[in-house]
Amino acid sequence: MNDPQFVASDAARPRTAPADGPGTGPPTLSRATVLLLAVVCGAAVANIYYAQPLMPVISRALGVSQGAGGLVITVSQVGYALSLALLVPLGDVLERRRLVTVLLGLSALALLGAAASPSLGLLLAAIAVVGATSAVAQIVVPMAASLAPDHQRGSAVGTVMSGLLIGIMVARTVAGVLAQIGDWQLVFVFAAVLMAALAVTLRLVLRPVPRPESSTYRQLLRSVLALVRGESLLRRRMALAAVGMGCFTVLWTASSFLLAGPPYEFGPAVIGLFGLAGVVGAAAAARAGRLADRGHGRRVTTGGLVLLAVSWPVLAIAGVGGPSGLIALTVGIIVLNLAQQSLLISHQSAIYRRAPHARSRVTTALMVSAFAGATVASALTAALYQFVGWPGVCGLGLVIALAGAGIWILELVHPSPAEPPAAPSAAVRHPVGAGRVSSCREEVGRA
Repeated sequence: MNDPQFVASDAARPRTAPADGPGTGPPTLSRATVLLLAVVCGAAVANIYYAQPLMPVISRALGVSQGAGGLVITVSQVGYALSLALLVPLGDVLERRRLVTVLLGLSALALLGAAASPSLGLLLAAIAVVGATSAVAQIVVPMAASLAPDHQRGSAVGTVMSGLLIGIMVARTVAGVLAQIGDWQLVFVFAAVLMAALAVTLRLVLRPVPRPESSTYRQLLRSVLALVRGESLLRRRMALAAVGMGCFTVLWTASSFLLAGPPYEFGPAVIGLFGLAGVVGAAAAARAGRLADRGHGRRVTTGGLVLLAVSWPVLAIAGVGGPSGLIALTVGIIVLNLAQQSLLISHQSAIYRRAPHARSRVTTALMVSAFAGATVASALTAALYQFVGWPGVCGLGLVIALAGAGIWILELVHPSPAEPPAAPSAAVRHPVGAGRVSSCREEVGRA
């Protein structure tokens, strides 16, 4: 099935509009367009992280306990998770430019609603919509992969994913600065204006991106499960995504406890600055996409898992305090974020190449698995920290990283099919028959 994609900016407009089929490819994606998509991705996902450093302020302003105010974060995460499972697959059956701009517009309205909320109940309702619409970030990533030609796809995905992780890291700092200048409502007003501006810009810059598939919504959701059942590569990459995001969550959940207590006893503003070290790691990981474009995707995965494991002994030194502890923490944050981002880029490059007709759906499977890993890791870290402290949670992180290494060794010993790609539309036409998916794959292989 042809999957025609277009770049809208006049500077990058192709001479022809080739289809995504044998012997052809999408037009080259301009650097400016890739950077715009990265900004959209980072700004969208940042919406669910702005509230984290604002909880004490919001709780006092609304006259509720900090425990009740903490529901703001929980509700945003639940909305995001549900949207990953139920909304992101629509990127394979709806015109993507329209879908992305509509979701950005709805996010802007929800953010304004959050800023104007006079009570916790109304704030939670608005934040739930913010969380759901923020999953647009996971529609932008496969859209960038579809817009980019084969030789540029890994680099484009790497840049956009770096934007996503940078958005997560910077959100806390931005929220703290704006709240210091004004109040907590200013943070949500700023985010709303940014969402509206990006929606208008995308509408002007991108041409319509035709839908890759034609299917009912029920078939679409069932086909996600069929893809998971029929693709061992996807299943293993899902497991590795859970490992990487689990390690990422252990670090950022426990580091706030470490820095707030002895021997550091830093305030929230200083703790938020350590997110900038994560930005360094995320930016450095953009090279992973270029390596994947050159056929080194497996080396990127191997290197990422090695760095993930190595980061934990380094981070453990942070528990001693003093300058050496701060240096170890900073280096460990950079290395772990570099590893996590490189792994995520390699996972997406592999599954997008394997199922080019279903990029939004395999993104759904990958990110739901990653989110599940993050949720479990966060719960374990919060429960264990009071008993085992920083050294204990560093041990937990190392165990998770080594589990990922074991999964990858299995992949190296018994490789999953990676090329040629799965047959277009197979998962939608036979959504509950994994065997039919495999049969179509074998036919493509013979071809």
